[in-house]
Amino acid sequence: MINTLVIDDERLARQELRSLLTAFPEINIVGEAENVDEGISLIEKHSPQLIFLDIQMPEKTGFDLLEELIQIPLVIFCTAYDEYALKAFESNALDYLLKPVDPNRLKEAVQKVLRQLQETKGGNTLQTELSEDQQVFLKDGDKCWFVCVGDIRLIESVGNYARLYFGDQKALIHRTLNDLEERLGNAAFFRANRKEIINLRQIGQIEPYFSGGLLVILRTGERIEISRRQAIKFREIMSL
Repeated sequence: MINTLVIDDERLARQELRSLLTAFPEINIVGEAENVDEGISLIEKHSPQLIFLDIQMPEKTGFDLLEELIQIPLVIFCTAYDEYALKAFESNALDYLLKPVDPNRLKEAVQKVLRQLQETKGGNTLQTELSEDQQVFLKDGDKCWFVCVGDIRLIESVGNYARLYFGDQKALIHRTLNDLEERLGNAAFFRANRKEIINLRQIGQIEPYFSGGLLVILRTGERIEISRRQAIKFREIMSL
């Protein structure tokens, strides 16, 4: 059974989706919410594997909800936006459904969910710490991304914010470096210094540096100094 939440401010839309989902015995609807705050509360309570999420809701949008989560379930957007509007957000959610929901499109979306969970062995997507194959939602201004944790190569502190680098993109999020370091405990990330966290799997070259430190050059060319204290831990991890 796939524990599922429906988050939409329109009662009739929630009812319609609930009705359509009765055709899929794998889907177990554990709750529904009419706004972002209720949705976050239910996500924390039920740790669902899947959410059907409206984008445009009063006060806060569906994107705002995802931005408040460190780990996110699988997401299927239910929206009145057309395909081109969704693409403008640079978001690659599992799928999206246009309202009114077409049963055949819903079937395709559910099949995607089943395939995705089979690939990840059906595990619950919400865990205390992030693994490399999990996705996180990043929002910076009008741009949004779903990013695999393992694709993040560098995180740098910007006051109470953190800037994440992935692919040819970067996003500034309202999270401290300490918070992210704690959440990335089981992933291949290392605190290089007070200001930066690096992905160990993205390292291309290592060189000696001043005062017993090290200089790490990522495959994309960024040069990161590992402080003397952290260099000791780094050598232990990397068996240098």
